[in-house]
Amino acid sequence: MGPALLFCPADRPERFAKAADRADAVILDLEDAVAPADKDAARRNLVASDLDPATTIVRVNPVGTADFEQDLAAIRQTPYRTLMVAKAEDPSAIGAALADFAVVALLETALGVVRAPEIAQVPCVTALMWGAEDLMASLGGESSRFADGSYRGVAQHARAAVLLAAGAFGKGAIDSIYGNIPDTRGLEDEARDGAASGFAAKACIHPGQVAAVRAAYAPSADEVAYATDVIAEAANHGGVFSFRGEMIDGPLLKQARQTLSRAGR
Repeated sequence: MGPALLFCPADRPERFAKAADRADAVILDLEDAVAPADKDAARRNLVASDLDPATTIVRVNPVGTADFEQDLAAIRQTPYRTLMVAKAEDPSAIGAALADFAVVALLETALGVVRAPEIAQVPCVTALMWGAEDLMASLGGESSRFADGSYRGVAQHARAAVLLAAGAFGKGAIDSIYGNIPDTRGLEDEARDGAASGFAAKACIHPGQVAAVRAAYAPSADEVAYATDVIAEAANHGGVFSFRGEMIDGPLLKQARQTLSRAGR
C-alpha cells in the first residue's frame, strides 16, 4: 500500500471507484463524513460496493457505540477486513471486538494519544494514525495550527507521541490530514517531513492532494543516487567508514536502505 490514503464519504457511492483509482488506498468513511440521518444508507452502499479489499479501509464509529455495532454488522457482509477505528481509546475493547480484523487505530482524543503505547500493543492493531482537530476539540482548544500553517506545540507533541508508539512496537504510522486543500506546497512540505520522520503514509481529504503526497514520499534522484552509492561503498568496509566527507555507520546505512525502499528499489 502506497503513501497516499484518500478519505471518501460512504454516503457518496458514485465517488468510490474514482477515489480508489486515484489514491494508493481509499478510506470509506462511516463516521464524521456522514450525517447521522445518512449512516444507514452509507452502510448499504458499503455492502453493495466491490472495491479491492487489499487497498480499501473502512473507518468505523468509535468502539462501544450503537453506530459501531451497526457498522460492524454491515462490514461482516463484505470482504473488507481493514478497519480504521475512530477516536480509539480503549485497547482491551479494540482487541475484544476486532480480533479478526486489521485495525488502524485513529488516536484523536487526549486519552487516545496518552494511551498510544498500550493501543499499539493490541495484536490486531497494525497501524496508528493521529487526528489533529478532534484532538484539539477534546482538549477544549480551537485550532491545531497557527496562522502560518505550522502546528501548535500540543499538536506537535501528539504527532511525535503517536509516531514513537507505533515505532516502538513495530506498527505503521499514518500522518494526519492537511485541511488547507489549495495549499499543495504546504501539504507537500508537511508530507516530506512526515516521510523523513518515519510516517508510512499520509491521509488526504481531496483527490487533488494525492500527487503532492506521492511526490513528497518519492526520494529525489540525488537522494537515490547517494543511497545507492553509499550502500555500494559499504561493501568495501567492515565497519564505520568515511564517504564524501561524512562518517557512515549502521544507522546511516539503514536510512539509505529506507530511501531506496521508498523509491521502490
